[in-house]
Amino acid sequence: MTNPLTDLGVTLPVLAAPMAGGPTSPAMVVAAARAGALGLLAAGYKTPDTVRAEMAAVRDASVAFGVNLFAPNPVPIERDAYRRYAHAVQREADRFGLHLPADPVDDDDAFGAKVDLLLADPVPVVSFTFGLPGADVIRALQKAGTTVVQTVTSVPEAESAAAAGADMLALQASVAGGHSGTFTPERLPAPVPLTDLVAQVTGAVRLPVIAAGGLATAGDVAAVLGAGAAAVAVGTVLLRAEESRASATHRAALTDPLRTETVLTRAFTGRPARGLRNRFIDEFESQAPLGYPAIHHLTSPLRKAAAAAGEADLVHLWAGTGYRHAEEKPTATILAELGAKL
Repeated sequence: MTNPLTDLGVTLPVLAAPMAGGPTSPAMVVAAARAGALGLLAAGYKTPDTVRAEMAAVRDASVAFGVNLFAPNPVPIERDAYRRYAHAVQREADRFGLHLPADPVDDDDAFGAKVDLLLADPVPVVSFTFGLPGADVIRALQKAGTTVVQTVTSVPEAESAAAAGADMLALQASVAGGHSGTFTPERLPAPVPLTDLVAQVTGAVRLPVIAAGGLATAGDVAAVLGAGAAAVAVGTVLLRAEESRASATHRAALTDPLRTETVLTRAFTGRPARGLRNRFIDEFESQAPLGYPAIHHLTSPLRKAAAAAGEADLVHLWAGTGYRHAEEKPTATILAELGAKL
């Protein structure tokens, strides 16, 4: 079983995971590559033109890199359920003078246009999350010289990705920060320790695995690589990195002694994601319907306004269980320290 990362010159198997919504910057991706690792731009929630500009910025540094896309896997929402939730959330939006969408807004995050961009201007690695793209998309990218990585959360998903022709797997444990990459957001897989999950997947599928979720120390990394992963990917521990574009509100929350736990929630986007527990989750989780991207579009204006105002209790504070290890250091230093026991 060959490891495509070796061909890309990766000597430090501690990769910078793509964090959509702002934190991952071109500077972070470049820093990861110069440290001997690999970084991936997060194309989620961005226009194709913005993705193109970020790709150009990384190319200027002459380093290998990747791009992560949200593969379409919509979660339909019943209109009345949406309106009930919108009515409940609107009272928070009123404080900022916002008028939230009265009806569901659905889109596919410009998936086709982003794939076309990556076919016309290929990059070394493309990864997918949320869903499994068609085998034709995978083959087209591979024909263009791109290594295709598929995010999975279980053995059955890994088997589906292998059957579709993926080159590598990004295996995400339930303790990972941000959105779960599961194909079935209405039915999350059982929580399994990452080392056990790696052993299960590598025993079932002969594809190299990039493991992610809750990795915060050099010991964590060594244990997961020892379990059979070809590499690991980290995100939460990079949120306070010098190159991170996470909001000041998000950064401060990671060190707030009053924020003592992470929880899975669908209250912000209608799709399960792990973040620091706050008032919005406590108040709205029980009312929140599944429905992605409709709920994401509903709460997005409120979250942006709250982040700008420093009101962390209304912001999606995505974080994995290792969030207390996030430090204000250069990306290269963080990745090197995580690989210190290899």
